[in-house]
Amino acid sequence: MFLSTFENKLDKKGRVSVPSSFRSYLSNLGYNGIVCYPSFNHQCLEAWPQDRIEKLTNAIDSLNPFEEKKDFFATSILAESTSLQFDSEGRILLSSKLLKHARIRTTMLFVGQGKTFQIWEPTTFEKFKVNAKKKSNINRASLKWEHKLNN
Repeated sequence: MFLSTFENKLDKKGRVSVPSSFRSYLSNLGYNGIVCYPSFNHQCLEAWPQDRIEKLTNAIDSLNPFEEKKDFFATSILAESTSLQFDSEGRILLSSKLLKHARIRTTMLFVGQGKTFQIWEPTTFEKFKVNAKKKSNINRASLKWEHKLNN
């Protein structure tokens, strides 16, 4: 899984090293890269393994082909997605369009989200994190998991 938060900087050529634990997880899934798109929920980038994008594509494809929301999701996610392959040193090259969306200049945070991760500008993420912790505390009773009985 993608866990924890890591800070990395763009190099002079605009590349950034993806955390080794994230690359290792992707490698175990059989991938040498990620699919990245501008989040429409937050001012960050969403980074997903290929199989998660395929699940999302299938969900979009299951919508009525003549409904507007199918076009909305396809345009907001799939049309904005970029496949980014790791170079020999585990770096990716983020486009200026992606960097502009997240307002990233030189430093970014890779934020684990379990099966996916996000890429944030550090100050923006810190503000989001404070709010997320408050809302998590308020909504903590809604987080439940399945209990299995031992027979």
